[in-house]
Amino acid sequence: VATMEENFPRGGIQKKTTEGKPPNPKLERDNLFDVLIWGKSVFTTLSSLTCRDIHSMLCFLLSQVLCEGMLLLGCIKEVSDYELVISLPNGLSGFVPVTQISDAYSKMLSKQVAQGELLEDLNSLMDMYSPGTLVRCIVTSVEKSADGRRSIKLSIDPKKVNKGLNASALTSGMLLSGFVSSVEDHGYLIDIGVSGTHAFLPRQKAQNYIKAVKRGPDLKIGQNLNCVIVEAKNEGRVVRLSVDRSEVAASLATERQNWTLSNLLPGLVVKARVLKVAPLGIKLSFLSSFTGIVDFMHMDPEKSVNYSPDQVVRRVKACILSIHPTSKVVRLTLRQAFLHPGGSPNQLSSDRMGAVVEESAVKAFYKQFGAIFELDDGTLAFARLKHLSKTRKSFKPGAFKTGCKHKCRIIDYSLMDEMCIVSLKYQIIEARFLQYKDIHTGDVVQGKVFALKPIGMQVKVTDGIKGLVPSMHLANGILKQPDKKYNIGDEVRCRVLECNPAGKKLILTLKKSLVQSKLPVLSNYEDAKPGLITHGFVVCAREFGCIVKFYNDVKGLVPKNELSSEPIPFPDKVFHEGQVVKVMVLKCEPQEERLLLSFRLSSKTALEDKKECPPKKKQEMKYQIGEMVDVKVLKKKDNGLEVSILEDEGNVIASIPTGHLSDFVATCKLLWHCLQEGDVLPRVMCLSDKGEGKEIPMLSRKSAVISAVQEEQVVRSFSDIQPGMLLTGYVRNVMPFGVFVEFPFGVTGLAPKSMSDKFVTDTKDHFVVGQTVIAKVMSIDEEKQRVLLNLKVSECSSGDSAAESFALLSQYFKEMKEIRNLLRRRGEPSMAQGLCELVPGRELQLVVQDVKEDGSALFSGSCVTGLTVTATRYHLGDRNIVPGEKTKALVLHVDALTSKVYVSLREELLKQRQLKENSQHSAIVQHIAEDFAVVSLETGQLAAIPTASHFNDTFRFDSEKLKVGQIISATLKVVKVNDHGVLLAVQGPAKKNVFVRVRNESETALEEMLAVVNHSLSLGDIVTGTVKSVKPTHVTVAIDDKLTGSIHASRILDEVPVGSFPTYTLKAGQKVTARVVGGRDVNTHRYLPITHPHFTRSIPELSIRPRSHAVFSGYLVSSQYNILKNWLEVEVTPDIRGRVPHLLLSLNTKVLKHPEKSFKNGQAISATVTGTDVTETNLCLSLTGIQSLEQGTITVGMVTKVTPHVGLTIALPGGKTGKVSIFHLNDIYTENPLGDFKVGKIVRSVILFLTSALTSDLSFSFRLNPKSNSKVEDVEITCVKDVKKGQLVRGYVKSITQSGVFFGLSTSILGRILFQNVSPYFVQKHSLYEKYLPEGKLLTAKVLGVNGKEKHIELSLLPEDTGMPSVLPESLGLPRYGAEEEKREADDREKREELKLKTKRRRGNYESEQLFPSPPFLVFQLKKQTKKEKELEKQKKEKELCKLEAALMDPSRQPQSADDFDRLVLSSPNSSILWLQYMAFHLQATEIEKARAVAERALKTICFREEQEKLNVWVALLNLENMYGTAETLMKVFERAVQYNEPLKVFQHLCDIYANSEKYKQAEELYHTMLKRFRQEKSVWLKYASFLLKQGQTEATHRLLERALKALPTKEHVDAISRFAQLEFRFGDSEHAKALFESTLSSYPKRTDIWSIYMDIMIKHGSQKEVRDIFERVIHLSLAPKKMKFFFKRYLDYEKKFGTTDSVLAVKRAALEYVETKSSLADT
Repeated sequence: VATMEENFPRGGIQKKTTEGKPPNPKLERDNLFDVLIWGKSVFTTLSSLTCRDIHSMLCFLLSQVLCEGMLLLGCIKEVSDYELVISLPNGLSGFVPVTQISDAYSKMLSKQVAQGELLEDLNSLMDMYSPGTLVRCIVTSVEKSADGRRSIKLSIDPKKVNKGLNASALTSGMLLSGFVSSVEDHGYLIDIGVSGTHAFLPRQKAQNYIKAVKRGPDLKIGQNLNCVIVEAKNEGRVVRLSVDRSEVAASLATERQNWTLSNLLPGLVVKARVLKVAPLGIKLSFLSSFTGIVDFMHMDPEKSVNYSPDQVVRRVKACILSIHPTSKVVRLTLRQAFLHPGGSPNQLSSDRMGAVVEESAVKAFYKQFGAIFELDDGTLAFARLKHLSKTRKSFKPGAFKTGCKHKCRIIDYSLMDEMCIVSLKYQIIEARFLQYKDIHTGDVVQGKVFALKPIGMQVKVTDGIKGLVPSMHLANGILKQPDKKYNIGDEVRCRVLECNPAGKKLILTLKKSLVQSKLPVLSNYEDAKPGLITHGFVVCAREFGCIVKFYNDVKGLVPKNELSSEPIPFPDKVFHEGQVVKVMVLKCEPQEERLLLSFRLSSKTALEDKKECPPKKKQEMKYQIGEMVDVKVLKKKDNGLEVSILEDEGNVIASIPTGHLSDFVATCKLLWHCLQEGDVLPRVMCLSDKGEGKEIPMLSRKSAVISAVQEEQVVRSFSDIQPGMLLTGYVRNVMPFGVFVEFPFGVTGLAPKSMSDKFVTDTKDHFVVGQTVIAKVMSIDEEKQRVLLNLKVSECSSGDSAAESFALLSQYFKEMKEIRNLLRRRGEPSMAQGLCELVPGRELQLVVQDVKEDGSALFSGSCVTGLTVTATRYHLGDRNIVPGEKTKALVLHVDALTSKVYVSLREELLKQRQLKENSQHSAIVQHIAEDFAVVSLETGQLAAIPTASHFNDTFRFDSEKLKVGQIISATLKVVKVNDHGVLLAVQGPAKKNVFVRVRNESETALEEMLAVVNHSLSLGDIVTGTVKSVKPTHVTVAIDDKLTGSIHASRILDEVPVGSFPTYTLKAGQKVTARVVGGRDVNTHRYLPITHPHFTRSIPELSIRPRSHAVFSGYLVSSQYNILKNWLEVEVTPDIRGRVPHLLLSLNTKVLKHPEKSFKNGQAISATVTGTDVTETNLCLSLTGIQSLEQGTITVGMVTKVTPHVGLTIALPGGKTGKVSIFHLNDIYTENPLGDFKVGKIVRSVILFLTSALTSDLSFSFRLNPKSNSKVEDVEITCVKDVKKGQLVRGYVKSITQSGVFFGLSTSILGRILFQNVSPYFVQKHSLYEKYLPEGKLLTAKVLGVNGKEKHIELSLLPEDTGMPSVLPESLGLPRYGAEEEKREADDREKREELKLKTKRRRGNYESEQLFPSPPFLVFQLKKQTKKEKELEKQKKEKELCKLEAALMDPSRQPQSADDFDRLVLSSPNSSILWLQYMAFHLQATEIEKARAVAERALKTICFREEQEKLNVWVALLNLENMYGTAETLMKVFERAVQYNEPLKVFQHLCDIYANSEKYKQAEELYHTMLKRFRQEKSVWLKYASFLLKQGQTEATHRLLERALKALPTKEHVDAISRFAQLEFRFGDSEHAKALFESTLSSYPKRTDIWSIYMDIMIKHGSQKEVRDIFERVIHLSLAPKKMKFFFKRYLDYEKKFGTTDSVLAVKRAALEYVETKSSLADT
């Protein structure tokens, strides 16, 4: 304490003046430049810069070290009303808000705001500042903006800039920045920001400056000035200034002006000395003791070559650019423009901005920052690293060698660097827009949504250009919730409404009508010529008319009389704000900016468009979805009707799309055709508030949709949908991949292509847009708001197809009746009226007009004037009519859309009888319309039947479609005569056959027969026909127009090649000559005998084989694999069929696994008949011949049963079964032999022997050729003779009994293993054997003995016999067999099994290793001892015992045997050191196993609470395995250790073990694993760093630090860097370690712990100069007095130990100065 008082006395020391005091060089020493460039590397070229050099210069440029409080010299780039944009060094930019100019200016602003009127004295920023002026500024904040860019906020307020100055420090010659605070009579009061100082500028000292600036006769309040102190009086309290340009330009900062690191200012020009030169910059010394750096962008380009290492003492002038607030790093510039205060840097001509330079040469490339280029005009330009290539991955440093040429574009100009900023990115070079001035009004631009705000949406056009889309312009209409339509990041296509480059203002529109408009852009009044038609948007609608706005704020008026061709009383109700309109210019007066417009366009189309405009806003939606209204047709359009709602007196306009006029597509077209303007449609439902692409409601007349809404069978929102729902909707869109279905209330779903019960080739064949459907909800994706639907009739129908189809038919005829009534109401004698009277069933008197070639006829008559009346050939019956003939005809169908009437002259249609409801009748199809068919009953009446059974039943294959003349069954539903003229019926079920059987494909030829045709063919007739279709098993042949025959595949070729497809030798359309060989029944499809009475009504069966008499040659010509029945179905001839069982298909297992791939439908095969089936209707066939199952035969089979540990049961061809033992499954025994076999698997096997002819059981082997296979590992053992003593054999455990373990060597051979031969450990509980030796376990055993007579085999599993690990693991800690146990076990065995001798005397030693049968044992009798001898022997034993006891009692005695150690560990069971010594004792004797056993015992014995003791044993065990074990045993111990201990500690110990044993590769792999598993553990990173440094891998350590900082939490970063640096000092590169400490301290200057560590290390390893530099920097930090006292004391102690008396006094002086500064600040 006394020393402290002596060195740093406390209390009130009187302040001493600093005037005249010489500067202390040591106090201001700053050696931070060594962070950046040091040692010999300063002289290396860029190409030879090492990773260490580059790493140390990472924070070289200003952008990396910019922070709050940093003083900078800047240059005004742009001036606006509210801010100054400042250019900063290294291409940065910042801004000064209007409130950060000066206190006086801010007060005037506040006064103006308070008064609410302009002040005369207050000048705008544009009046006071001009671009190019240099200003001193201070960083007030650095923030990241929304787009990821940094926003640097600055202040030029002198109170903040000059805060380091106090009044006493002011001396003449100093150059300061100040602001005019008031104007006086004789001069100006200047605010220089120094408290307690009044600065005055005489008027005569300002005249020169005022004339040069030319900004008026006086200086203005708030104006920034560079002032030189002419005189300082009263200790700096009064200062006289000058702003004379010559004085300011000549000012120079000198040592006499007492500048310190705490008050040094940017903009000061100093004389400096070059200390070091490097490619990245220069190190300078200035003001005698300060050091600073000049980066590569601020070296004078004209003199840069002269800064050579040889001229180290070269003197230069430099200007201070910046001072870091904490690290006090000073940056300077050598550029000429900054060496004369008051000057301004060179500027770029405006035409160069944005210019593309085709060839710019690389001057220098800096790996971490970018490249310097020389442009075509000789000027230099800088490209940042991110602008050198499109992405980081595509960047190639090799392309930027000095002299390489590249194409670039100037994107900016840095005033402070006097350099262009360029980009090499292709997208920037090719960009249309780079600045606001590049954009012109009317341009269409692409952009991304940047932000959504109440006033509108911000869009980012390019990186530097942003625009605003006002709320009105977000869509054609007004969007209430824009955030639902647009998301941030969305790509949008906009049009420029207005662009003001000076104010950086860009207004855009997203209105589609404007963006896509092809009309001229009206952007000024001069272009508005009368007659010009263009698009605009309404901004105001009043009673006088509409104001329409165009581009660039051009406006015009549309007077009320020009709004429409019809008068509009209330324009504000018709037009809305933001509505896009097409207008024509009537008159324009550009000078007065008056523009007269009209909505009445000259062209017809425009007029029509305009007529459509007013109704768009005629109403707001008053009607709810589902509400029923009556409407009146206003206009017919191509896509529907425009109607007005009658309830609202026609003011509400709506639309009905054509598809919504009816549920039936045909009726929709008909109704649209029949309706006229003025017609009224009752009961129409409101479907949605917006039509397709329009702002008017959409209505629907679909009765199914209306009833679904009224019955609440609808979903109102997505959340209401549940899977399984049946919903009525309509087709919105038909796409190749599926159908989109929309439901009322706007919910939409997708029915994929598999929507139909039938195969869908083209979705357009099944559904059309607007069609009514019923859909079933299959699944819902709530995240993506998607619904998957099913339109299958089988899924969507109720099941009663008759009822559903009748309901459709009834609805159809009901709607047809409404159309007739509509036409009748018109009362006009038109053709439409005539159509109403014509109904099916009506008799007409007609005259034959014409008979066509196809047999149809045309008619005319008075009742059918203007209509086309036609009858097909079928409907003429047998009559031969001629033109002009009069005849009666019956109306079948009237097609009002095409004005066609279909009639019939058939006699049977004119007979009519009374009928009953629900009666079934045979009916003949007479006519087929789109939605129904007309049929005639046997009674003569006409009836209508529906063609579809369901809304979704839209598709029919040709074979399913009804044909005229076809006979069907019909059930009558309506039998009364009605307006429709026909009865209503539904199609009845087909007649059921007496018996049901599956039809073969060859029988499906009948499907193509449309009607029963009588023929006169008989057996053997030759016919000629045309091939109609070719199927795999038969060919259909058209014999004539009506008759069709069939040719079976077996009746095409005489010689059929195996594997061929006979039917494919014929092609559709080919002419063939065939012979009739039979016929098929129409209904049953069965072959008829040639004598059958109905043979003439059958389908002829034909043959084209050349030799018609040829008998079948043995080939099967039709085949189809039946997967369900597991057999192949074949046809020999049409009426002879056969089956091939699965196992008789092939001997190849691949074919048997997938028979459907090898046997195709219609393929010819060769087979052998093996018999007939049980029913004797099918042949049993084989493709593998008839096999005889004999010994040695190889056959295939199918696994039918798997018996664990025993084997398989397999089924064989011919119904036999066999068994396979686990010993015969493979040539190599496996752990799980039955694992690959499952029931149903196809296998190949060889028959070993037949066990019984009665049971058909066989024994098999999968060892297909045991004799020839030379690679058999486990040789088959068939008898005891195959086993030799000493042989190693493998087998499976069978069972465990009291007498030992029984071991299966083959199916019939068992061996026994006595328990003492199972394991070297003594086991009391036999259940342990069952656990470790389960049944079926595969083991290797050694044969100890073989008894051929009794067939006994004795085996051993001991490790010393088999060479395998023990079956019982050491970890169980079982005791090993000792000598005594072995003897006792042998005794017992001999007594029990062999001699069973009952002797009373103790046996001597005898041999125990012989197996049964054992030879006679020799029993030795000992010679009898005398009594004296016995006594002597007893005394001898007692002496030995005493001696032993005395030795054991000796505390200093070291353990000598295993027993000694056992006693020790019993007394101290938790002492790991004893256990480790015990292990070491065994290892000395190379008893590795015993050492392992001791370790295992220790782990079991030590208490679980003693974690460290246990860990010590685990580490010892790891060491043991590393030295004596294998990699596998080591890994096993390691995995166990990780489970039982803290994993991190175990990992670290193993790493140390690897490193100490020089297993560096394994150590490195383990460290990589640790880094993944413990990435947030600092100790892991440090341990790995230490390992790498010891290996000499310094570069890898540097990379590791970067990875560590990414992985570790931020709070750990400083400590991690510090620890890495300490490791570098110990094992690596001390220079890099210094760089790490320096960079850390520049970022965290107040971390005193890091300073202390740095000092300690530098005192140990560094030079005295380096240590003093650190102390100098520390004592100038702004820290708490307590911490500063600690550092001053350390500095003093150091100087006392290593320094001189002068250096000790210098430290004391510095401490005194610090105390005085603090006390003066406190007084202030």
